Amino acid sequence: MIKPSTLLFVAAVALSAGFAIVAAVRDDRPGYTFFKPLTTLIILLGAAWLVQPGDQPYRGLVVAALALSVAGDLLLALPADRLLPGLLAFLLAHVAYIAAFSVDAPFAPRQLPWLVPWVVVTGGVVAFTWRGLGRHRVPVLGYVAVVCVMAWRAAMRGQAAVPRASYGLALLGAGLFVASDMVLAIRRFRHPSRVTHGLELGAYWTAQTLIALSIGA
Repeated sequence: MIKPSTLLFVAAVALSAGFAIVAAVRDDRPGYTFFKPLTTLIILLGAAWLVQPGDQPYRGLVVAALALSVAGDLLLALPADRLLPGLLAFLLAHVAYIAAFSVDAPFAPRQLPWLVPWVVVTGGVVAFTWRGLGRHRVPVLGYVAVVCVMAWRAAMRGQAAVPRASYGLALLGAGLFVASDMVLAIRRFRHPSRVTHGLELGAYWTAQTLIALSIGA
């Protein structure tokens, strides 16, 4: 049975995310600047206190990743968009997620083939947006590489003795995070669109919420 606190957490995220998405589609900069980091902050607070139970260090690393994501959201939502600092904040967030997903499933050479599908998908998007990347090519390539590893490590948790629900939630969240980042790349560097911006944000917050919920699953 789903706990009332979990329902409250998910409802709060959905409400704030809805306001943020509407603001993004309407090009309401003040609303977007307020609700974008607020939504991720709600997920952070839920992961830190509402989602129970949760073992360290997994919870601590997920909370750290969410804190870095809040910083990244602030940087990317500001009127003077700080793309490179924002990318750095999210890159560090993914490093924290890599550490979290590797707690129960340390690296082993036999796991490497499972990295290939993620490289193919993200590599295709990078190739599609390559011309538009311009001076951002090197940082974007570095970021995409870290995102690939993050999703791969989430998939490898299935080989460890972790609860199936926790594994499934984290893997689905990681996959949606990759999808969100790939839509972001296409929107910024190939085909700007307010509609795809809404899809990107919806996938992003769903991903973060699922990973937060994996703490207590």
